[in-house]
Amino acid sequence: MIRTIFLFLVVVVNIIGTRVEAQLVPPVRRDGFVYPPGHRFDQNTILIEAFYDPVCPDSRDSWPPLKQALHHYGSRVSLLLHLLPLPYHDNAYVTSRALHIVNTVNANATFSLLEGFFKHQTSFYNAQTQLLSRPEVVEKIVQLGTVTLGNSYQPVLKSGLSDKKSDRATRVSFKYSASRGVYGTPTFYVNGFVLSDDASPSNFGGWKKIIDPLVQTHEAEI
Repeated sequence: MIRTIFLFLVVVVNIIGTRVEAQLVPPVRRDGFVYPPGHRFDQNTILIEAFYDPVCPDSRDSWPPLKQALHHYGSRVSLLLHLLPLPYHDNAYVTSRALHIVNTVNANATFSLLEGFFKHQTSFYNAQTQLLSRPEVVEKIVQLGTVTLGNSYQPVLKSGLSDKKSDRATRVSFKYSASRGVYGTPTFYVNGFVLSDDASPSNFGGWKKIIDPLVQTHEAEI
């Protein structure tokens, strides 16, 4: 009996593993939102990758110093922001979908909406929305997007949240984050190497300690 159960579990695990591998098909476009929008980076650019959840308070708090660092270093540093909607944040997935929708229309508006979610984040916490239906939560997101970005985005968000494209893009983001071994937000990579929780900067000075030596080394090699 024990042997039979063990063999059954092995078969189930193999089937699940096969399905996961089958789902990890490379997407048409690279995952992530580039900041500043439209910026191109090459081998000489210091690339920061940030994994964020729109309704994660730690993601919210880490954004201002990261944004300050990006402006300070200019073209020497770029950001590729990935979305990881955490399953224990009830509205993480649908807010992530909204960001993907906006990004397909105007990449410049993506980070404005992200900052809108951060500013009004408490409105989308589990406790504040536990008595709301899914359509009511979606309507709150559409309203926030409209107030933040303008009336022209109301029909864009409404239609986008009812089609499969934004759902597919958000699934890709989640799977990409999982494929990189990311399980919490915010998580940062610098030039492909993950920063440990202890090394992750919490302020502008922390980012300078990480980036200054990289910039100085690069300039010395030129």
